[in-house]
Amino acid sequence: MFPFDPVTVLLSIITFIFMVIVLYKEKEDVPQNYPPGPKPLPIIGNMLDLDVNRPYLSFQELAKKYGPVFSLKIGVQKMVVLCGYDTVKEALGNYADELADRPILPVLVDASRGHGVIFTNGCNWKTLRRFTLSTLRDFGMGRRIIEDKINEEASCLVEKFKSYKGKPFDNDMIMNAAIANIIDSIIFSHRFDYDDPKLHRLLTIIITNIKTMGSLMGMLYNAFPSLMRWIPGSHQTIPATAAELHSYYREVFEKQRDQLDVNDQRNLADSFLVKQKEEKPSPQLYFHDENFTSLVADLFGAGMDTTSSTLRWSLLLMMKYPEVQKKVQKEIEAVIGSAEPQYEHRQKMPYTGAVINEILRFSSVVPTNVPHMTAQDVTLKGFFIPKGIQIIPSLTSVLRDTKYFSKPDEFYPEHFLDSDGNFVNNEAFIPFSVGKRSCIGENLAKVMLFLFFTKLLQNFTFKALPGSKLDLTPAVGFVTPPQNHLICAIPRH
Repeated sequence: MFPFDPVTVLLSIITFIFMVIVLYKEKEDVPQNYPPGPKPLPIIGNMLDLDVNRPYLSFQELAKKYGPVFSLKIGVQKMVVLCGYDTVKEALGNYADELADRPILPVLVDASRGHGVIFTNGCNWKTLRRFTLSTLRDFGMGRRIIEDKINEEASCLVEKFKSYKGKPFDNDMIMNAAIANIIDSIIFSHRFDYDDPKLHRLLTIIITNIKTMGSLMGMLYNAFPSLMRWIPGSHQTIPATAAELHSYYREVFEKQRDQLDVNDQRNLADSFLVKQKEEKPSPQLYFHDENFTSLVADLFGAGMDTTSSTLRWSLLLMMKYPEVQKKVQKEIEAVIGSAEPQYEHRQKMPYTGAVINEILRFSSVVPTNVPHMTAQDVTLKGFFIPKGIQIIPSLTSVLRDTKYFSKPDEFYPEHFLDSDGNFVNNEAFIPFSVGKRSCIGENLAKVMLFLFFTKLLQNFTFKALPGSKLDLTPAVGFVTPPQNHLICAIPRH
Protein backbone atom coordinates (compact mmCIF):
# COMPACT_ATOMS: atom_id res chain seq x y z
CA MET A 1 0.00 0.00 0.00
CA PHE A 2 2.91 2.36 0.80
CA PRO A 3 5.95 2.76 -1.50
CA PHE A 4 8.01 3.07 1.69
CA ASP A 5 7.61 1.53 5.09
CA PRO A 6 5.61 3.61 7.64
CA VAL A 7 8.71 4.56 9.66
CA THR A 8 10.36 6.07 6.60
CA VAL A 9 7.20 8.00 5.75
CA LEU A 10 6.93 9.31 9.31
CA LEU A 11 10.56 10.41 9.36
CA SER A 12 10.11 12.11 5.98
CA ILE A 13 7.09 14.03 7.28
CA ILE A 14 8.99 15.09 10.43
CA THR A 15 11.97 16.22 8.34
CA PHE A 16 9.70 18.17 5.95
CA ILE A 17 7.92 19.94 8.82
CA PHE A 18 11.27 20.71 10.44
CA MET A 19 12.62 22.24 7.21
CA VAL A 20 9.45 24.33 6.74
CA ILE A 21 9.82 25.70 10.29
CA VAL A 22 13.50 26.49 9.71
CA LEU A 23 12.88 28.18 6.38
CA TYR A 24 10.05 30.20 7.90
CA LYS A 25 12.31 31.42 10.65
CA GLU A 26 14.98 32.27 8.08
CA LYS A 27 12.63 34.98 6.78
CA GLU A 28 12.61 36.85 10.07
CA ASP A 29 13.57 40.49 9.67
CA VAL A 30 17.08 41.49 10.68
CA PRO A 31 16.97 44.43 13.13
CA GLN A 32 18.29 47.77 11.96
CA ASN A 33 21.99 48.26 12.78
CA TYR A 34 22.38 44.56 13.58
CA PRO A 35 26.08 43.51 13.35
CA PRO A 36 27.23 42.52 9.84
CA GLY A 37 28.36 39.05 8.95
CA PRO A 38 28.54 36.44 6.21
CA LYS A 39 25.20 35.67 4.54
CA PRO A 40 23.70 32.56 6.14
CA LEU A 41 22.49 29.70 3.98
CA PRO A 42 19.02 28.22 4.49
CA ILE A 43 18.82 25.65 7.29
CA ILE A 44 22.56 25.34 8.03
CA GLY A 45 23.23 29.06 8.45
CA ASN A 46 26.98 29.88 8.50
CA MET A 47 28.32 26.41 9.24
CA LEU A 48 30.32 26.39 6.00
CA ASP A 49 32.00 29.65 7.06
CA LEU A 50 33.51 28.00 10.14
CA ASP A 51 36.20 25.49 10.88
CA VAL A 52 33.87 23.43 13.06
CA ASN A 53 36.81 21.84 14.91
CA ARG A 54 38.53 25.16 15.64
CA PRO A 55 35.90 27.91 15.22
CA TYR A 56 38.05 30.41 17.12
CA LEU A 57 40.44 30.52 14.13
CA SER A 58 37.54 31.27 11.80
CA PHE A 59 36.38 34.04 14.14
CA GLN A 60 39.69 35.85 13.75
CA GLU A 61 39.52 35.62 9.95
CA LEU A 62 35.91 36.79 9.83
CA ALA A 63 36.76 39.73 12.13
CA LYS A 64 39.28 40.94 9.52
CA LYS A 65 36.46 41.20 7.00
CA TYR A 66 33.46 42.24 9.09
CA GLY A 67 35.07 44.00 12.06
CA PRO A 68 35.37 43.12 15.77
CA VAL A 69 31.59 42.76 16.22
CA PHE A 70 29.93 40.44 13.69
CA SER A 71 26.98 38.11 13.47
CA LEU A 72 26.57 34.43 12.58
CA LYS A 73 23.80 31.87 12.44
CA ILE A 74 24.22 28.19 13.21
CA GLY A 75 20.96 26.65 12.05
CA VAL A 76 18.36 29.07 13.42
CA GLN A 77 20.59 29.98 16.34
CA LYS A 78 21.71 33.61 16.15
CA MET A 79 24.98 34.70 17.71
CA VAL A 80 27.25 37.71 17.80
CA VAL A 81 31.01 37.25 18.05
CA LEU A 82 33.25 39.79 19.80
CA CYS A 83 36.93 39.89 18.83
CA GLY A 84 39.93 41.77 20.21
CA TYR A 85 40.66 43.06 23.69
CA ASP A 86 39.13 46.53 23.29
CA THR A 87 35.78 45.12 22.17
CA VAL A 88 35.61 42.26 24.68
CA LYS A 89 36.66 44.50 27.58
CA GLU A 90 34.09 47.16 26.65
CA ALA A 91 31.33 44.59 26.27
CA LEU A 92 31.95 42.55 29.44
CA GLY A 93 33.08 45.54 31.48
CA ASN A 94 30.68 48.31 30.49
CA TYR A 95 27.71 46.03 29.82
CA ALA A 96 28.28 43.51 32.59
CA ASP A 97 24.61 43.24 33.56
CA GLU A 98 23.27 43.34 30.02
CA LEU A 99 25.55 40.46 28.94
CA ALA A 100 25.49 38.45 32.17
CA ASP A 101 23.05 35.74 31.05
CA ARG A 102 23.92 32.32 29.67
CA PRO A 103 22.15 30.92 26.61
CA ILE A 104 19.90 27.91 27.15
CA LEU A 105 21.69 25.39 24.92
CA PRO A 106 20.54 21.74 24.84
CA VAL A 107 24.03 20.30 25.29
CA LEU A 108 24.56 22.47 28.39
CA VAL A 109 21.11 21.75 29.81
CA ASP A 110 21.74 18.00 29.46
CA ALA A 111 24.98 18.37 31.42
CA SER A 112 23.82 20.80 34.12
CA ARG A 113 20.11 19.85 34.32
CA GLY A 114 19.34 23.55 34.58
CA HIS A 115 21.09 23.87 37.95
CA GLY A 116 24.52 24.89 39.24
CA VAL A 117 26.45 28.11 38.81
CA ILE A 118 28.02 28.21 35.33
CA PHE A 119 25.05 27.70 33.03
CA THR A 120 22.20 29.22 35.07
CA ASN A 121 20.86 32.77 35.25
CA GLY A 122 19.16 35.18 37.64
CA CYS A 123 19.00 34.72 41.39
CA ASN A 124 20.13 31.09 41.26
CA TRP A 125 23.41 32.03 39.56
CA LYS A 126 24.00 35.07 41.79
CA THR A 127 23.30 33.12 45.00
CA LEU A 128 25.53 30.17 44.14
CA ARG A 129 28.35 32.34 42.81
CA ARG A 130 28.33 34.45 45.98
CA PHE A 131 28.27 31.29 48.12
CA THR A 132 31.13 29.65 46.21
CA LEU A 133 33.41 32.69 46.30
CA SER A 134 32.76 33.17 50.01
CA THR A 135 33.35 29.49 50.78
CA LEU A 136 36.62 29.37 48.83
CA ARG A 137 37.86 32.29 50.92
CA ASP A 138 36.69 30.62 54.14
CA PHE A 139 38.60 27.44 53.37
CA GLY A 140 41.93 29.06 52.76
CA MET A 141 41.99 30.85 49.43
CA GLY A 142 44.77 33.39 49.83
CA ARG A 143 46.09 31.74 52.99
CA ARG A 144 48.72 29.08 53.67
CA ILE A 145 46.16 26.37 54.34
CA ILE A 146 45.33 26.01 50.64
CA GLU A 147 48.99 26.22 49.65
CA ASP A 148 49.78 23.35 52.02
CA LYS A 149 47.12 21.19 50.34
CA ILE A 150 48.47 22.01 46.90
CA ASN A 151 52.08 21.34 47.93
CA GLU A 152 51.11 17.99 49.44
CA GLU A 153 49.48 17.00 46.16
CA ALA A 154 52.42 18.36 44.16
CA SER A 155 54.74 16.13 46.24
CA CYS A 156 52.56 13.12 45.37
CA LEU A 157 52.77 14.11 41.71
CA VAL A 158 56.56 14.34 41.95
CA GLU A 159 56.72 10.82 43.38
CA LYS A 160 54.47 9.54 40.60
CA PHE A 161 56.73 11.13 37.97
CA LYS A 162 59.80 9.65 39.67
CA SER A 163 58.28 6.17 39.42
CA TYR A 164 58.82 6.28 35.64
CA LYS A 165 62.60 6.62 36.21
CA GLY A 166 63.11 8.97 33.29
CA LYS A 167 61.29 6.75 30.80
CA PRO A 168 58.60 8.25 28.53
CA PHE A 169 55.00 8.39 29.74
CA ASP A 170 51.71 10.14 29.02
CA ASN A 171 50.89 12.66 31.75
CA ASP A 172 47.27 13.26 30.68
CA MET A 173 45.33 11.26 33.27
CA ILE A 174 47.94 11.82 35.99
CA MET A 175 47.73 15.61 35.71
CA ASN A 176 43.94 15.50 35.65
CA ALA A 177 43.98 13.35 38.79
CA ALA A 178 46.28 15.74 40.67
CA ILE A 179 44.12 18.79 39.98
CA ALA A 180 40.92 16.84 40.66
CA ASN A 181 42.31 15.91 44.07
CA ILE A 182 42.78 19.58 44.99
CA ILE A 183 39.18 20.35 44.04
CA ASP A 184 37.97 17.18 45.79
CA SER A 185 39.79 18.17 48.98
CA ILE A 186 38.07 21.58 49.00
CA ILE A 187 34.61 20.15 48.35
CA PHE A 188 34.69 16.83 50.24
CA SER A 189 38.02 16.72 52.19
CA HIS A 190 38.84 13.64 50.16
CA ARG A 191 41.72 12.43 48.00
CA PHE A 192 41.94 9.66 45.38
CA ASP A 193 44.95 7.52 44.60
CA TYR A 194 46.10 8.23 41.04
CA ASP A 195 45.35 4.64 39.99
CA ASP A 196 41.88 4.48 41.54
CA PRO A 197 39.48 3.13 38.86
CA LYS A 198 36.64 5.21 40.30
CA LEU A 199 38.65 8.38 39.75
CA HIS A 200 39.54 7.32 36.22
CA ARG A 201 35.88 6.74 35.43
CA LEU A 202 34.84 10.15 36.78
CA LEU A 203 37.63 11.93 34.91
CA THR A 204 36.82 10.11 31.68
CA ILE A 205 33.19 11.25 31.89
CA ILE A 206 34.12 14.87 32.62
CA ILE A 207 36.71 15.10 29.84
CA THR A 208 34.56 13.29 27.27
CA ASN A 209 31.53 15.49 27.97
CA ILE A 210 33.60 18.67 27.68
CA LYS A 211 35.00 17.47 24.35
CA THR A 212 31.50 16.68 23.11
CA MET A 213 30.27 20.17 24.02
CA GLY A 214 32.90 21.65 21.69
CA SER A 215 32.51 19.07 18.92
CA LEU A 216 30.61 19.15 15.65
CA MET A 217 27.92 16.91 17.14
CA GLY A 218 27.54 19.31 20.05
CA MET A 219 27.20 22.23 17.66
CA LEU A 220 24.60 20.39 15.56
CA TYR A 221 22.66 19.38 18.66
CA ASN A 222 22.47 23.00 19.84
CA ALA A 223 21.46 24.17 16.36
CA PHE A 224 18.89 21.45 15.59
CA PRO A 225 17.83 19.92 18.92
CA SER A 226 14.48 18.55 17.68
CA LEU A 227 16.17 16.68 14.85
CA MET A 228 19.39 15.66 16.62
CA ARG A 229 17.50 13.95 19.43
CA TRP A 230 16.67 11.26 16.86
CA ILE A 231 20.18 10.92 15.46
CA PRO A 232 22.82 8.75 17.17
CA GLY A 233 26.12 10.34 18.17
CA SER A 234 28.30 11.43 21.07
CA HIS A 235 25.74 14.08 22.11
CA GLN A 236 23.35 11.28 23.06
CA THR A 237 25.69 10.04 25.82
CA ILE A 238 25.72 13.27 27.86
CA PRO A 239 22.45 12.80 29.82
CA ALA A 240 23.41 9.30 31.01
CA THR A 241 27.02 10.10 31.88
CA ALA A 242 26.01 13.37 33.59
CA ALA A 243 23.48 11.36 35.63
CA GLU A 244 26.27 8.97 36.65
CA LEU A 245 28.39 11.89 37.85
CA HIS A 246 25.51 13.43 39.77
CA SER A 247 24.71 10.08 41.36
CA TYR A 248 28.25 9.79 42.70
CA TYR A 249 28.28 13.36 44.02
CA ARG A 250 24.92 12.79 45.70
CA GLU A 251 26.18 9.61 47.37
CA VAL A 252 29.20 11.43 48.85
CA PHE A 253 26.99 14.38 49.81
CA GLU A 254 24.71 12.07 51.82
CA LYS A 255 27.70 10.76 53.75
CA GLN A 256 28.70 14.34 54.52
CA ARG A 257 25.15 15.02 55.71
CA ASP A 258 25.36 12.13 58.20
CA GLN A 259 28.68 13.45 59.57
CA LEU A 260 27.81 17.16 59.64
CA ASP A 261 28.85 19.24 62.64
CA VAL A 262 27.58 22.78 62.13
CA ASN A 263 30.20 24.08 64.54
CA ASP A 264 33.06 22.39 62.69
CA GLN A 265 32.57 22.86 58.97
CA ARG A 266 35.31 21.02 57.10
CA ASN A 267 34.66 21.80 53.44
CA LEU A 268 32.34 23.28 50.82
CA ALA A 269 29.85 20.42 51.17
CA ASP A 270 29.48 21.11 54.89
CA SER A 271 28.96 24.83 54.22
CA PHE A 272 26.28 24.00 51.66
CA LEU A 273 24.52 21.71 54.14
CA VAL A 274 24.51 24.47 56.76
CA LYS A 275 23.02 26.88 54.21
CA GLN A 276 20.45 24.23 53.38
CA LYS A 277 19.43 24.02 57.04
CA GLU A 278 19.26 27.81 57.35
CA GLU A 279 17.27 28.38 54.15
CA LYS A 280 13.65 29.13 54.96
CA PRO A 281 11.04 27.13 53.04
CA SER A 282 9.84 29.07 50.02
CA PRO A 283 8.89 28.45 46.38
CA GLN A 284 12.40 29.60 45.37
CA LEU A 285 15.04 27.46 47.07
CA TYR A 286 18.71 27.61 46.09
CA PHE A 287 20.48 25.23 48.47
CA HIS A 288 18.76 22.05 47.35
CA ASP A 289 20.47 18.76 46.48
CA GLU A 290 20.17 19.15 42.70
CA ASN A 291 21.90 22.53 42.84
CA PHE A 292 24.67 21.01 44.94
CA THR A 293 25.44 18.15 42.57
CA SER A 294 25.38 20.52 39.58
CA LEU A 295 27.61 23.00 41.42
CA VAL A 296 30.13 20.23 42.15
CA ALA A 297 30.00 19.13 38.51
CA ASP A 298 30.63 22.74 37.46
CA LEU A 299 33.63 23.10 39.77
CA PHE A 300 35.19 19.84 38.62
CA GLY A 301 34.41 20.42 34.95
CA ALA A 302 35.57 24.02 34.80
CA GLY A 303 38.45 23.79 37.26
CA MET A 304 40.02 20.42 36.61
CA ASP A 305 40.21 20.22 32.82
CA THR A 306 41.34 23.81 32.26
CA THR A 307 44.07 23.80 34.93
CA SER A 308 45.40 20.34 34.08
CA SER A 309 45.41 21.24 30.37
CA THR A 310 47.42 24.39 31.13
CA LEU A 311 49.93 22.39 33.18
CA ARG A 312 50.30 19.87 30.37
CA TRP A 313 50.94 22.77 28.01
CA SER A 314 53.55 24.10 30.45
CA LEU A 315 55.62 20.90 30.33
CA LEU A 316 55.23 20.52 26.57
CA LEU A 317 56.46 24.10 26.07
CA MET A 318 59.41 23.53 28.40
CA MET A 319 60.40 20.53 26.29
CA LYS A 320 59.96 22.58 23.11
CA TYR A 321 61.99 25.50 24.49
CA PRO A 322 64.72 24.02 26.74
CA GLU A 323 66.47 27.38 27.05
CA VAL A 324 63.35 28.78 28.75
CA GLN A 325 63.22 25.76 31.04
CA LYS A 326 66.85 26.35 32.11
CA LYS A 327 66.17 30.01 32.92
CA VAL A 328 63.15 29.06 35.05
CA GLN A 329 65.18 26.42 36.90
CA LYS A 330 67.97 28.91 37.51
CA GLU A 331 65.50 31.36 39.06
CA ILE A 332 63.98 28.57 41.18
CA GLU A 333 67.43 27.69 42.49
CA ALA A 334 68.21 31.33 43.30
CA VAL A 335 64.92 32.16 45.05
CA ILE A 336 63.50 28.86 46.39
CA GLY A 337 66.46 26.48 46.40
CA SER A 338 65.39 23.11 47.76
CA ALA A 339 62.68 24.59 50.01
CA GLU A 340 58.94 24.13 49.51
CA PRO A 341 57.63 26.61 46.91
CA GLN A 342 55.22 29.23 48.26
CA TYR A 343 53.05 31.55 46.24
CA GLU A 344 54.77 34.58 47.78
CA HIS A 345 57.98 33.47 46.02
CA ARG A 346 56.44 34.65 42.75
CA GLN A 347 57.07 38.27 43.75
CA LYS A 348 60.82 37.58 43.52
CA MET A 349 60.62 35.46 40.36
CA PRO A 350 59.83 37.79 37.43
CA TYR A 351 60.97 35.39 34.72
CA THR A 352 58.97 32.44 36.07
CA GLY A 353 55.93 34.69 36.43
CA ALA A 354 56.32 35.86 32.85
CA VAL A 355 56.65 32.25 31.62
CA ILE A 356 53.48 31.15 33.44
CA ASN A 357 51.54 34.11 32.05
CA GLU A 358 52.82 33.34 28.57
CA ILE A 359 51.81 29.68 28.95
CA LEU A 360 48.29 30.82 29.83
CA ARG A 361 48.24 33.28 26.94
CA PHE A 362 49.71 30.97 24.31
CA SER A 363 47.67 27.90 25.26
CA SER A 364 44.34 29.79 25.57
CA VAL A 365 42.65 26.60 26.75
CA VAL A 366 39.09 28.01 26.56
CA PRO A 367 39.47 29.73 23.17
CA THR A 368 35.84 30.67 22.50
CA ASN A 369 35.07 31.53 26.14
CA VAL A 370 31.87 30.28 27.79
CA PRO A 371 29.01 31.83 25.77
CA HIS A 372 27.02 34.76 27.15
CA MET A 373 23.55 35.96 26.19
CA THR A 374 21.99 39.40 26.11
CA ALA A 375 19.67 39.82 29.09
CA GLN A 376 18.21 42.91 27.40
CA ASP A 377 18.64 44.93 24.23
CA VAL A 378 22.17 46.33 23.88
CA THR A 379 23.87 48.84 21.59
CA LEU A 380 27.58 47.99 21.31
CA LYS A 381 30.03 49.77 19.01
CA GLY A 382 27.02 51.32 17.27
CA PHE A 383 25.39 47.94 16.60
CA PHE A 384 22.02 46.93 17.98
CA ILE A 385 21.90 43.47 19.58
CA PRO A 386 18.44 42.35 20.75
CA LYS A 387 17.68 40.50 23.95
CA GLY A 388 18.22 36.73 23.81
CA ILE A 389 21.15 36.68 21.35
CA GLN A 390 24.08 34.40 22.12
CA ILE A 391 27.34 36.32 22.58
CA ILE A 392 30.77 34.74 21.96
CA PRO A 393 33.57 36.88 23.48
CA SER A 394 36.53 35.18 21.77
CA LEU A 395 39.36 34.83 24.29
CA THR A 396 41.88 33.66 21.69
CA SER A 397 41.31 36.88 19.73
CA VAL A 398 42.12 38.81 22.92
CA LEU A 399 45.17 36.79 23.94
CA ARG A 400 46.55 37.04 20.40
CA ASP A 401 45.61 40.66 19.80
CA THR A 402 48.41 42.22 17.73
CA LYS A 403 47.75 45.60 19.34
CA TYR A 404 48.86 44.25 22.73
CA PHE A 405 51.21 41.36 21.98
CA SER A 406 54.18 41.86 19.65
CA LYS A 407 54.52 38.18 18.75
CA PRO A 408 50.99 36.86 19.26
CA ASP A 409 51.46 33.51 17.52
CA GLU A 410 54.77 32.68 19.18
CA PHE A 411 55.66 31.50 22.68
CA TYR A 412 57.43 34.62 23.92
CA PRO A 413 57.74 35.20 27.71
CA GLU A 414 59.13 38.67 27.00
CA HIS A 415 55.51 39.76 26.47
CA PHE A 416 55.50 40.13 30.27
CA LEU A 417 59.03 41.50 30.85
CA ASP A 418 60.53 44.95 30.38
CA SER A 419 64.00 45.62 28.96
CA ASP A 420 65.52 45.20 32.44
CA GLY A 421 63.91 41.81 33.02
CA ASN A 422 61.26 43.09 35.42
CA PHE A 423 57.80 41.56 35.33
CA VAL A 424 55.16 43.78 33.68
CA ASN A 425 51.40 43.35 33.48
CA ASN A 426 49.56 43.46 30.18
CA GLU A 427 45.98 44.69 30.33
CA ALA A 428 44.93 42.34 27.52
CA PHE A 429 45.99 39.31 29.57
CA ILE A 430 42.55 38.00 30.55
CA PRO A 431 42.73 34.18 30.23
CA PHE A 432 40.03 33.87 32.91
CA SER A 433 37.75 36.37 31.12
CA VAL A 434 36.39 39.53 32.79
CA GLY A 435 33.13 40.84 34.14
CA LYS A 436 30.50 39.23 36.31
CA ARG A 437 30.89 35.85 34.59
CA SER A 438 34.68 35.65 34.89
CA CYS A 439 36.14 32.37 36.14
CA ILE A 440 35.04 31.69 39.70
CA GLY A 441 38.25 29.78 40.47
CA GLU A 442 40.74 32.25 38.98
CA ASN A 443 42.73 32.84 42.18
CA LEU A 444 42.85 29.13 43.02
CA ALA A 445 44.00 28.30 39.49
CA LYS A 446 46.83 30.85 39.66
CA VAL A 447 48.12 29.40 42.92
CA MET A 448 47.91 25.82 41.62
CA LEU A 449 49.72 26.69 38.40
CA PHE A 450 52.59 28.42 40.17
CA LEU A 451 53.09 25.78 42.88
CA PHE A 452 52.78 22.74 40.60
CA PHE A 453 54.94 24.29 37.88
CA THR A 454 57.76 25.35 40.19
CA LYS A 455 57.65 22.07 42.15
CA LEU A 456 57.93 20.02 38.97
CA LEU A 457 60.76 22.10 37.48
CA GLN A 458 62.52 22.11 40.84
CA ASN A 459 62.64 18.32 40.70
CA PHE A 460 62.82 17.45 37.00
CA THR A 461 64.13 18.48 33.62
CA PHE A 462 61.56 17.65 30.99
CA LYS A 463 62.66 16.24 27.65
CA ALA A 464 60.92 14.86 24.60
CA LEU A 465 61.30 11.31 23.42
CA PRO A 466 64.48 11.28 21.27
CA GLY A 467 63.63 11.82 17.63
CA SER A 468 60.04 12.87 18.30
CA LYS A 469 58.52 16.04 16.89
CA LEU A 470 56.64 18.21 19.35
CA ASP A 471 53.34 19.39 17.89
CA LEU A 472 51.92 22.62 19.34
CA THR A 473 48.57 22.26 17.53
CA PRO A 474 45.82 22.21 20.18
CA ALA A 475 43.50 19.25 20.51
CA VAL A 476 39.87 19.70 19.45
CA GLY A 477 37.20 20.53 22.02
CA PHE A 478 35.59 23.23 24.11
CA VAL A 479 38.76 23.05 26.26
CA THR A 480 41.90 22.69 24.13
CA PRO A 481 44.71 20.73 25.81
CA PRO A 482 47.81 19.78 23.84
CA GLN A 483 47.51 16.73 21.64
CA ASN A 484 48.54 13.44 23.22
CA HIS A 485 52.30 13.19 23.64
CA LEU A 486 54.93 11.46 25.78
CA ILE A 487 57.24 13.23 28.22
CA CYS A 488 60.47 12.21 29.92
CA ALA A 489 60.88 13.55 33.48
CA ILE A 490 64.60 13.43 34.25
CA PRO A 491 65.26 13.79 38.03
CA ARG A 492 67.55 16.73 38.85
CA HIS A 493 68.71 15.44 42.23
